Amino acid sequence: MSTQLENLFAKLRGRAPGTPPSGPVSFLAVGLGNPGREYEGTRHNAGFLALDCLADDLGVKVDRLKFKSLCGEAMVGGQRVLLMKPSTYMNNSGQAVTEAMRFYKLTPQQLVVLCDDVTQDVGRIRIRRKGSDGGHNGLKNIIYLTGSDAFARVRIGVGKKPHPDYDLADWVLGKFPKDQFSTLDEVFERAAQAALLIIQGKIDEAMNRYSS
Repeated sequence: MSTQLENLFAKLRGRAPGTPPSGPVSFLAVGLGNPGREYEGTRHNAGFLALDCLADDLGVKVDRLKFKSLCGEAMVGGQRVLLMKPSTYMNNSGQAVTEAMRFYKLTPQQLVVLCDDVTQDVGRIRIRRKGSDGGHNGLKNIIYLTGSDAFARVRIGVGKKPHPDYDLADWVLGKFPKDQFSTLDEVFERAAQAALLIIQGKIDEAMNRYSS
């Protein structure tokens, strides 16, 4: 990347080029998924993939072990944001999230979660400022351990089961077919941009621009 482009992206991120994030962490952006090579490219890891896209947009790496997660930090609109990919496996995602929230003394309103959604077609995004887990085990565990459903979530459509009798675990742990890759690249970028708006307190704009 050229110096000119680096300066431009740094300005958009709210800091001078080359300046490390400063001040207390005031927001968490969490992508949900399962760690390990065997889960790479699976539907259940859509949250991980979207968070990777967000990290790329912000010019940071999510590779530091902390809070039972791979973490990275960035400045967004003057806020220091912790990007997290929990290593606790999907069903225990709340362990990592609550550990970070307690450490930084954050409220649920200072959290955005990116995750898969099997009720929506590939390419669609659903954004909510709060609500039930909708049958998603990662969200369910976060709600249970935080004691609140009042956090924003960006749910990424990964496609519905091919028929009602199809095992849900087999479906979400299956890999995306190659013919969906171009659509997925676009949807992960849109999910990342929606998360950026939410971090900046612009959830209504995120809903209007990216919910489908």
